[in-house]
Amino acid sequence: METASTAIKPTQGRGWAAFGLLVGLWLLYEAIIVGAGRSYVTELNGHLSQATYNDYVAGSSEFSLSRTIGVWVAALMTLCAFSFLYRDNPFYKFAEAVFVGTSAAYIMVVSFWTVVIPTLLAKLWPAWIQSWALPGIPIVRDENWWLYLIPLLLGGMLLWRLSPKGAWIARWPLAFIIGSTAGIRLIGFLQADFISQIQNTIHPVIVTHETATGLSGVAWGESIQQILLVLCVLASLIYFFFSVEHQGVVGRVSQMGVWVLMITFGASFGYTVMGRIALLAIRFEFLFDDWLWLIDPTGSRTAL
Repeated sequence: METASTAIKPTQGRGWAAFGLLVGLWLLYEAIIVGAGRSYVTELNGHLSQATYNDYVAGSSEFSLSRTIGVWVAALMTLCAFSFLYRDNPFYKFAEAVFVGTSAAYIMVVSFWTVVIPTLLAKLWPAWIQSWALPGIPIVRDENWWLYLIPLLLGGMLLWRLSPKGAWIARWPLAFIIGSTAGIRLIGFLQADFISQIQNTIHPVIVTHETATGLSGVAWGESIQQILLVLCVLASLIYFFFSVEHQGVVGRVSQMGVWVLMITFGASFGYTVMGRIALLAIRFEFLFDDWLWLIDPTGSRTAL
């Protein structure tokens, strides 16, 4: 058995290598002969924008080397990420490392220019920040500008995390960040979800509306919706009420609560899956349209 399994692996390796070679040759053909993967731009109001197929046919567009390189890099990175569907490999690890590294660097730069500069350093030294970073801000300090020394001090203490001997200093600002963030998020959660859900539940069970003759009539559709809402909320709450044994009427109502919870969880999971499938469809559209030009340019394809 060991001899048979070891004899199969080289064959499988050669098969995948041949498949990869064919795919590579086909990509070279699409890129060199067909011209796939090329990106064109056109001038609009003094700015360069992505050219449409009509601009390309009319000859008013020009080839963009930088955008073309970006399209190829994005396509190859997408394929490297998709390669994990086969198994873990160096291409996937490379794409993962690039994604994590660039994301962390991007978030750091954006946070520096949108948080540290305007909300901290500009409050402490406005004249200095105005001279090189934000020319539109006033140079007069706020009345309580010295309060911004506290976050500056806490931020400096966080940097002690890089020192082996002074790592304990970073625990104080870290504890402050975690505690304050938890408190702020808790209040936001209570107001946005908990209290809002209670308010949306407290509605008239029988909904009425005025008819054309000026008389009040019953809106049966909205009324049935409100009745189902109240019954489902009560059934779900009874399922989590353990002071009474779930037998008889209470047991049947709690079983109904289980169905309500399962339907809710299933709908939420389905909504999440559909969102991920939409992202996958966008990547396939990018590969087949912007990169390989497999979609008919006179049909749904609008950009080059």
